[in-house]
Amino acid sequence: MVDLNRRVVLGGSLLGAAATPVVAQTAHEPAAPLAPPEDPTPRAVVHFAPERFDDLWWENDRIAHRIYGPALQAQEPPSGSGVDVWGKKTRVPFMQRQMASGSYHVDHGEGLDFYEVGGSRGCGGLGVWYDNKLWTSRNFATYRILDTGGDAARFEVDYAPWPVDVIRKVSETRRVELPMGSNFNRITSTLTSDTAEPLTVGIGIARRRPATRANNIRREKERGRLDVWGPEAAPGSIGISVLVDPKSVVGFVDDFDNYLILAEVQPGVPFTYYVGACWDGGGDFAGRDAWWAHVDGRAFTF
Repeated sequence: MVDLNRRVVLGGSLLGAAATPVVAQTAHEPAAPLAPPEDPTPRAVVHFAPERFDDLWWENDRIAHRIYGPALQAQEPPSGSGVDVWGKKTRVPFMQRQMASGSYHVDHGEGLDFYEVGGSRGCGGLGVWYDNKLWTSRNFATYRILDTGGDAARFEVDYAPWPVDVIRKVSETRRVELPMGSNFNRITSTLTSDTAEPLTVGIGIARRRPATRANNIRREKERGRLDVWGPEAAPGSIGISVLVDPKSVVGFVDDFDNYLILAEVQPGVPFTYYVGACWDGGGDFAGRDAWWAHVDGRAFTF
């Protein structure tokens, strides 16, 4: 099914008077089952969520994500453009039902949100690396849902111009595609700039606490890959992999919040990268070695 939803959400909150913010609770509370889905068909969906401060949620039968919109930016400054990932063990859409439960950090039997994004890039967000610092956008400004309810979730978002030190301003249009049966998002980003020089883009994975062990991080320049597993703590580990065209990779760097793979891109020229994620509680990958073997066995086209 194709949804030609095209809605602009610049500026203020879209939370109406009847909307009630969802209150996060802890994983130690009793976990009643979620309400059953109205449609139990496995499918890939995108949902704009004014009921949750303008989030944009998307999921398929394997994994679930969200990014943050203008209303949250006004409610909880300084929220940002990091990408969230949820652990998922059901094949049907569950994010709306999970959020409506009032305790979305609790596993009600289908998965949960336990990945902390904070000020990081989260699961594959990006920024511009300049002068040993990552310069990042705020929350998305506009969105366009292209496909939902079928074989793939597809959408576009725009990020308003943000400063890179005092030398330039950069904006981004990002297209995301998550097909059924895959743990990988195909992301095509176009960065525009008020100057023509190349940009060094840092695509990141959050540095979690407690610290991730060194043997759970892989950096492979010749393959254009950054893999991070864990850390290992309840309710499980999240594995994340970022894959970039190896010809564009200029190195790796860590800052306080992120592990980053760096790539050189040209303003105005689209570039594609992949972000894959899994949860070891989801039933598809038992641990790091299974996930990394899966990533190793896939081919990616840029």
